[in-house]
Amino acid sequence: MQLEQLVKDIVMDGISFPPVDVTDICTHSGDVTNGSLFVAIYGTDIDGHDFIPHAIENGASAIISNGRELGILPVPNIKVANPRLAASRVAAEYYGHPTKDLTVIGITGTNGKTTTASILNEILKSADMKTAQLGTLGIIADGYTPEKTLTTPDPIRLQQSFRELADKGFTHIIMEVSSHALDQHRVADVNFDMGAFTNLSPEHLDYHPSMDDYFHAKTKLFHSLPITGTAIVNFDDEMGQAIARESQAPVVSISKHGSSDIYFSELTQNLNGIHGTIKAGDMLISVSSSLLGEFNAENILCAVSMAISLGIEPNAIQNGITNCHTISGRMESFQLRNGASVIVDYAHTTDAYTKVLGTIKGMKHPKGKMNIVFGCGGDRDATKRSEMGRIAEQFGDQLWITPDNPRSEEINEINNQILEGLSGTNSRVFDDRSIGLNGALSALGKDDILVVLGKGRETYQEIKGEKIPYSDINTIKAFIHAN
Repeated sequence: MQLEQLVKDIVMDGISFPPVDVTDICTHSGDVTNGSLFVAIYGTDIDGHDFIPHAIENGASAIISNGRELGILPVPNIKVANPRLAASRVAAEYYGHPTKDLTVIGITGTNGKTTTASILNEILKSADMKTAQLGTLGIIADGYTPEKTLTTPDPIRLQQSFRELADKGFTHIIMEVSSHALDQHRVADVNFDMGAFTNLSPEHLDYHPSMDDYFHAKTKLFHSLPITGTAIVNFDDEMGQAIARESQAPVVSISKHGSSDIYFSELTQNLNGIHGTIKAGDMLISVSSSLLGEFNAENILCAVSMAISLGIEPNAIQNGITNCHTISGRMESFQLRNGASVIVDYAHTTDAYTKVLGTIKGMKHPKGKMNIVFGCGGDRDATKRSEMGRIAEQFGDQLWITPDNPRSEEINEINNQILEGLSGTNSRVFDDRSIGLNGALSALGKDDILVVLGKGRETYQEIKGEKIPYSDINTIKAFIHAN
């Protein structure tokens, strides 16, 4: 594609460029080949402008920069106020604005995005729609292998994925939308048809300077909805009504307790799953799910509400709910040979800890203990570590504190910050998660439950810049096999 066509939406009218053919778009100089357009993005730790010489050396045909003085370059330099936004604009143009040909559903909130997306994906498949799910598990669709990625990919990879999916005949895209993605303009040129809000609790405060900033990042999804779109908003969350006021599209309110457009008229949940009835006007949807916990009832309600708003028939909705079995790393259950239970969950926020642990505590055998394996991620919000410890101690009989992606931080320093939230002595601390988890498994009695929090289905530990192979799930399976 010619450079002039590619950048027409980010430069002033009347500015012309020499004939330059652009073969792809890159934000990493190492990915640049002959003909690439290199977008220099200022990141948290690295400034892409420092890598412009490397990009040109690798064959970049043009540069997009933030206007800082770079001297005379041998290739065109398009100066813009916001290179991140420019990357989104040119990526959408390069790939032909693929979301205009797709129905795109965005789900945002602190917790529940992946599970809600997975349930909706199963519902739409039950309605014979060709759907794809984009999020922390990568692309989940026929012909794709799931792999863990950022919740929302960068705009170039995102638009490329949309183009590929549209060309393969996919019609509906269900997308997890993070606050980072909204704040960094990764989805600025995605044409959303529907947006859903699950909940909001303190998270990513290492990135967002305040909860108010975090909230306003989330509202950007609802600002972007067309007036012909739909916003699904959880009114059980205290921020639900505030989110609804920000929506450009009509709002469908949802609640577990009534007094909303769509709600549970009946709801029971126990170790056998979630059962009940969802009411939307005169429509009744029977719910029978093997998923566990009240928070998953909220996720089911959100997914069903989106499906109803898309015009999906009740039978397809009911079949989709039933077909969505345990999601790997989300309240995933294992049984030891001695009768003890192990539940693995991705929970890594204070709100998720409270919901997951509260749910499991209510399910455990009255004679059994509930033990917890957990840790806190490095290079993330350090202020929540003591609170995570406090919540774990509130629910757990025995705590096993272990590393969970310490990244560049020292494991002992993270563990000590967790310990600051504890008042008792019912904890053991490990600098090796595998040793800690195996110890916790060995200590279980027949009526006990072990809750393993944080990593979910991850297959690595991120330590000092390296991703070292490790899996909670594989460790548990190996223990069961050996015992």
